Amino acid sequence: MSNGHSRSEHFPGPLHNPPITTGDAHKHHAPHGHHPKLQHHFDDMAQQLEASTLGMWVFLVTEIMFFGGLFMAYLMYRWANPSAFQEASAHLNKAWGGANTVILIVSSLTMAMAVRSAQTSAKPKTQVAWLVATMFFGTAFLGVKVIEYTDKFTHHLVPGPHFQWTGQYPAGAEIFYSLYFVMTGLHAVHMIIGLGIMAVIAIMAWRGKFDGSYYTPVEVSGLYWHFVDIVWIFLFPLLYLIGAHYGAGH
Repeated sequence: MSNGHSRSEHFPGPLHNPPITTGDAHKHHAPHGHHPKLQHHFDDMAQQLEASTLGMWVFLVTEIMFFGGLFMAYLMYRWANPSAFQEASAHLNKAWGGANTVILIVSSLTMAMAVRSAQTSAKPKTQVAWLVATMFFGTAFLGVKVIEYTDKFTHHLVPGPHFQWTGQYPAGAEIFYSLYFVMTGLHAVHMIIGLGIMAVIAIMAWRGKFDGSYYTPVEVSGLYWHFVDIVWIFLFPLLYLIGAHYGAGH
């Protein structure tokens, strides 16, 4: 018996399909071929890689400005104290500096091979081997810096109350070594951070996280590592080579 209300009054809107369960929702809404590492705000893996790479480049631009200020300070003080900078530079060990340059160039090669091995879906052991090789060269670089710093402390060439200089330009030499420790020290800090990053990436590679469809962390970490290497390529001639002919002219 009718109670005076039609069926449409109980269901004012159009009839809908039954609610989708959690399992059905995944089937209905997950796009075909959805990669488990694809974040929800990206359309595909290529866009995610491009965005991540761009983000790293933006970060590196800030690093360039950071080191750029130090390079500008170096240029200004060197312009004001050219002979002092040459005299102080002549006391740096060019052999150790050259060895570190070669070490970092080789480390860039092993880093590039690590990225390539991830891109080509190489075995985890291969990826880890290249990353460990990169870390080995980075550690060797820091070991050489420890030797150099120890020598400077031994000969009282650390700026401060105990700085000792027997040359012609003690004030200018102290400025040079102030810049030397600041610039190479900050570079070494960046290298230590890079080693920490490589350790994390190596663990991820060992667990098989990277292949041809997902290698973003390896690639952006490689950009950081190459940047640190390039900074040293500038530091080496500016600090170690300007005093190569100082003795010949005095």
